Amino acid sequence: VVFIATVFAASTVQAEESRLDAIQKSGALRVCTPGDYQPFSLAKPDGTYEGIDVDLVQSMAKALGVKVEFVKSPWPQLMDTFVEKCDVGVGGISVTLDRQKGAFFSSAYMVNGKAPITKCENVAKFQSVADIDKPGVTVIENPGGSNERFARANFKQAKIVIFEDNTVIFDEILKGNADVMISESVETLVQQKQRPGLCAVNPDKPLQYGEMGYLLPRGDGVFKAWVDQFMHLAKAT
Repeated sequence: VVFIATVFAASTVQAEESRLDAIQKSGALRVCTPGDYQPFSLAKPDGTYEGIDVDLVQSMAKALGVKVEFVKSPWPQLMDTFVEKCDVGVGGISVTLDRQKGAFFSSAYMVNGKAPITKCENVAKFQSVADIDKPGVTVIENPGGSNERFARANFKQAKIVIFEDNTVIFDEILKGNADVMISESVETLVQQKQRPGLCAVNPDKPLQYGEMGYLLPRGDGVFKAWVDQFMHLAKAT
């Protein structure tokens, strides 16, 4: 009986201390996002954001009866900024074990994977990691995210170039300053549509399995359960 009472008391404290309650009391859902990753989250010149994740967190905030406060969080500083300032992290964030050391993830809302994108005339040349990892090949990546980690883990002979602006990084391939970029397969499909001359390489057969989810506060099972339920209903409808 004492054990059951203790467990019940602990669970009650956990519920009382959940971020779910704090967000509703504060009236704001603080959302960290890099804001440079279509079609998930893109910062516009007027300071607003657009994208799939932006629409979803706006719906999430409405369900909570609060407003959204976006916090610009570049990829290299994403985890630190999230832990210090935010309730949710969104924007095409890949689920990784390294990130999970500092945060929970929501249930995955998209199964994805790493795929190359290159000039259309070079698609046949870059079919695999081995094809890309050769002297004379330049791979370009944005800093601090899973794209850079994948490149550094898999390419030992190819030259890796880090380019700061993820919104125009694909133009560097068209300009001839790089041969290939590795990104999420969904982004390679978006970019080949937006930038004629670029082609995604086997986006339906990615080089590495991946999932996308939202960053959530580590240890807060109550808030995670609410967000997971929201995501489940959002996907189902």
